Amino acid sequence: MKVDGQLYRTIWLNDDKNSVSVIDQTVLPHRFVITQWHSAEDVADGIRKMVVRGAPLIGASAGYGIALGMLHDPSDKGLERSYKMLFASRPTAVNLRWALDRIRAALLPVQPCDRAAAAFAEAGKICDEDVSNCSAIGEYGRSLIKQAWDATGRSRPINLLTHCNAGWLATVDWGTALAPIYKAFDADIPVHVWVDETRPRNQGASLTAWELGHHGVSHTVIVDNAGGHLMQHGQVDLCIVGSDRTTGSGDVCNKIGTYLKALAARDNQVPFYVALPLSTVDWTIDDGIMSIPIESRSPDEVTTISGHTNEGELCEIRLTPEGTTALNHAFDVTPRHLVTALITEYGVFKTTPEEMAKLREKQFCTVCGI
Repeated sequence: MKVDGQLYRTIWLNDDKNSVSVIDQTVLPHRFVITQWHSAEDVADGIRKMVVRGAPLIGASAGYGIALGMLHDPSDKGLERSYKMLFASRPTAVNLRWALDRIRAALLPVQPCDRAAAAFAEAGKICDEDVSNCSAIGEYGRSLIKQAWDATGRSRPINLLTHCNAGWLATVDWGTALAPIYKAFDADIPVHVWVDETRPRNQGASLTAWELGHHGVSHTVIVDNAGGHLMQHGQVDLCIVGSDRTTGSGDVCNKIGTYLKALAARDNQVPFYVALPLSTVDWTIDDGIMSIPIESRSPDEVTTISGHTNEGELCEIRLTPEGTTALNHAFDVTPRHLVTALITEYGVFKTTPEEMAKLREKQFCTVCGI
């Protein structure tokens, strides 16, 4: 995607072949800063502090984290150490485990002296595949947006509601939930996006709005609780959100507040789509509410907020009375029956047992080369 006319991915291997650069998302939208990682410790810290975030990008970062770890200690012990450290950085996004397992499986047969090069190559493949998958998600989602536009007689823009940030900043490029919007916009389909702010880290207001603005897509930031009201008054044609982990049965774990949007969408007959690559599906579990670990983050994210002063300085202020406690669950689970369909790189699938079985078969055939 473009930032001020220049093409960027969110993560890339530097020309020195022993460091990785990422866009620091903790200072957006007020500053555009590129950070370099030189070790697995740097990557784990970056994931934990949300310098990078979003399930696909966390997976890609973890791949490069293993590669950087192999530069320092390519032994079996070093591989396991890097694996465990990166695995512990964030518990909810299944892409983290998927990428780590993939890299480890690729490296175990390789001699230690060749592991760093092999790891960088595999991490590069993960990144390139993510771009391709997100582009395909965008095309399948674009067709749904076009159908909605055709249903209006092409008489007005299509209003979409999204939650948190599932754009190119959450992936290597294109995004998941925003990829269909970018593809539709590029195809001259008029779209307008309602952007949830999304408290407590405001990733909608800061990241999604920043992305859409740079691409020229019409958008309006709303408070998190406004979505239901807009749906009641016919101002939302469809919802598209991302996912940090989706179960084999179709339950969707995503940014806290997603469940409430799905409830409002169902009550107002608004289609509720989830866009995700198959690497985000955890086929080992069925019941998302009981089985998906929900990350609990620092209460400071709720009691304080950061922003940009009129003088151009970044600052943090306290919102709550001194001594007030806060609970900060980062995710919630939307049950499968509230999800209209999953938009994947293989097409659009409903969250019925039959459709989920077809989706699993697609992934199995791809992995096996069938």
